[in-house]
Amino acid sequence: MKNPELVIMAAGMGSRYGGLKQIDRVDDNGHIIIDYSIYDAVRAGFRDITFIIKKEIEADFREVMDPHLAGKDINVKYVFQELDKLPAGYKVPAGRTKPWGTAHALLCCLGTVNAPFAVINADDYYGANAFVKIYEFLKNSQDDSKYHYAMVGYKIKNTVTEQGTVSRGVCQADENGMLSSIVERTKIGVKDDGIYFTEDGVDYDLDPETLVSMNLWGFTPSYLEEANKRFAKFLDENLPKNPEKCEYFLPSVVAELIDEGKADVKILDNSDKWYGVTYKEDKVEIVKAFAELKAKGVYPDNF
Repeated sequence: MKNPELVIMAAGMGSRYGGLKQIDRVDDNGHIIIDYSIYDAVRAGFRDITFIIKKEIEADFREVMDPHLAGKDINVKYVFQELDKLPAGYKVPAGRTKPWGTAHALLCCLGTVNAPFAVINADDYYGANAFVKIYEFLKNSQDDSKYHYAMVGYKIKNTVTEQGTVSRGVCQADENGMLSSIVERTKIGVKDDGIYFTEDGVDYDLDPETLVSMNLWGFTPSYLEEANKRFAKFLDENLPKNPEKCEYFLPSVVAELIDEGKADVKILDNSDKWYGVTYKEDKVEIVKAFAELKAKGVYPDNF
């Protein structure tokens, strides 16, 4: 079996954050969040890394990343998520500037990533334990009559920010710890008496222990094929309703495959706290968190 690879989604321009958050420094040594993820991933066993970026940010992105990656025992590839990467016969709607979403980002890896792979967001910190769990799963799992995938689950209370709302895949597990359903909630927030999500203008409470996806998944290349095959149907259903902002979400493809009996997804529970920079105000907390992790010896000053 091929050694598992790591895919890092870094094509978002950080509209809520107000800049190119993927390459914003988060410690005194000039590290960015991706550096911590790569450090943890390499320790877990990953050696091949694919970055998904926009062509327009390549120069800025690589100006920062190339020196950070130099000398590391890894192979690096780049693929580009572009608005016009559409099925034959489809065109970018007038006025559309928003990327097509995380499932579209991944299908851009078709033909480049040909081994079991983990996928992460560039602007999220997942914790070292998460990479160990997903690597071990991918190393020992292969498709048979079903696709066998995995997801590292986080408790919602460990993934929210007080700076505004966030998007999370809210998960349900069966008695065997397998994912039974996942629903993308795009407006999850914190209020005085707990955590909530908003749908159609109405707030609904969420149990703080609820498991959510932070887009740390383990897939075989079958996912890329399935996402590619289903993209045209997504466009047909959603372009008439929301041509400028509809998004093809990674968890939506997973949910369809589960419902069709074509895939199962093992939930790998993880008690680590998530850190990320959805909003500029989040940076203060994450800088403090990394300083504390270094003080505890979890990370060296330079790596």
